[in-house]
Amino acid sequence: MHHIAGMATPHRTSSEKNPAKSLNAVPAPERSAAARIASLLRATSKKQRGSVQVIDADGERLEVPQVLAEIIFQAAEFLAEGRPVMVLPDEEMLSTQAAADILSVSRQYLVRLVDAGELPAEMVGSHRRLRAADVAAFKAARDAKRNSALDRLTSLSEDVDGYALGNKPR
Repeated sequence: MHHIAGMATPHRTSSEKNPAKSLNAVPAPERSAAARIASLLRATSKKQRGSVQVIDADGERLEVPQVLAEIIFQAAEFLAEGRPVMVLPDEEMLSTQAAADILSVSRQYLVRLVDAGELPAEMVGSHRRLRAADVAAFKAARDAKRNSALDRLTSLSEDVDGYALGNKPR
């Protein structure tokens, strides 16, 4: 199984002259092409139960395995949103900085999570290494917990008419 992650935007320093160049934004033509590919893959999977083919330069048709078609679809969706993409095999060992970038947290915070036992890691010499699968699982759990909390907060706000416009006295 491979994991696809939208890459975090790198941190900028005050010494960078052009902040727009430091962002890993996907150029508009590539975003447009990715959106078209995602649309085609979505339509194909609904019509033909995931049968995706590519045609090579000699005209030979090749069947794309379903797992690869799903990876391409997810990557295309991220790219269409302007988010750079990284594909990692489950067993890939990441540095603490690479894992922190995927989670959009500081390296120091990630090290604290590892030291607290919230995120598994292995020591390779004096360096911590994290499996990509563990980082992806932690991210999914964290995001699910965050979304649940936001749903509860929204529900509470709706219960007290927190979203009513113009009805509140000043």
